[in-house]
Amino acid sequence: MKTRAAIMRGVGQDWEVLELELDPPKTGEVLIRFVASGLCHSDEHVRTGDLMPRYPIVGGHEGAGVIEEIGPGVTRLTVGDHVICSFLPVCGHCRWCSTGKSNLCDLGATILDGQLLDGTYRFHTADGEDVGGMCMLGTFSQYATVSELSCVKVDDDVPLDKAALIGCGVPTGWGSAVHAADVEPGDTIVIYGIGGIGINSVQGAALAGARNVVAIDPLANKREAAEQLGATHSCATAEEAALLIHGLTRGVMADKAIITAGTVTTELVTNAFNTIRKGGTVVITGLGDLVSNNIQINSSMLTLMEKRLQGSLFGSGDPFHDIPRMVELYQAGDLKLDELITTTYTLDQINQGYQDMLDGKNIRGVILYDS
Repeated sequence: MKTRAAIMRGVGQDWEVLELELDPPKTGEVLIRFVASGLCHSDEHVRTGDLMPRYPIVGGHEGAGVIEEIGPGVTRLTVGDHVICSFLPVCGHCRWCSTGKSNLCDLGATILDGQLLDGTYRFHTADGEDVGGMCMLGTFSQYATVSELSCVKVDDDVPLDKAALIGCGVPTGWGSAVHAADVEPGDTIVIYGIGGIGINSVQGAALAGARNVVAIDPLANKREAAEQLGATHSCATAEEAALLIHGLTRGVMADKAIITAGTVTTELVTNAFNTIRKGGTVVITGLGDLVSNNIQINSSMLTLMEKRLQGSLFGSGDPFHDIPRMVELYQAGDLKLDELITTTYTLDQINQGYQDMLDGKNIRGVILYDS
């Protein structure tokens, strides 16, 4: 069949919307019609070269839709099911899955290659060139063939145009606070960067009972959004936040810091490290250049104050547990999704959507597909 999709051909290029050939599902795969896809910063890293997939690649890894066809051997899903896609496939039985760390599932090791689990591709150009799908998905397409291990079934009444965000940004940010930082009631938490992930770290820290949630972002609109969704304080700079936290904690400093900025820098990590207390934790969720070392801290302070640096992928959670949990929190009114979506776009407006993200206009932009 044919599908319209946005592909990236190489570093520094714009997204190109064109018609692709799409293969039907093979064993263990499903054909999904996407309703919506979030515009996540990780796909911008594909353009800048901070992430280096196999090009060309259909972008998008944060999507929700309806199952149109199932392949042989599919047991979890049936035609008509509504699903949220996890950008990390989960096998359920590797070393990591069997020890409660399914976000590190071995199947996720090759998600940037864009192949499905049998090592072949489902997207192709008109002249037969293989095209990968970002994170084995490719949600910047009207349709995609994906593994059933990348799909989490949800009830039919869940609004998929909002729930698409639960495929990446919401559980990644929420889990960075709740799982990776292990926020406890009464904690003081500082969050660096209030985009699609940082705003959900704010929500997670607030729901976990933090007494002080300090959001840092240079843009006033993002600081305002953070305060509406759970931040007790907001600051434009790390220096301003450090002074505020010193006063709030009588000099003890923050219990945990979470770095969710679009690009992680040495300066960000150093500021966060210096702002946490003895025994405190810095969680690094944002990405930087994969080939450069961008963390430099004082090893004596690391030792003498027993501070910790903790990386976090998918919020250190379990996609098949946390995605339904996020849906339940949303349905109960405890987790906000509608308020996260600043602007919606058509697929043809994808480059404008990413420019708006870079210009700081959006907390989260979302592509909506015609039904």
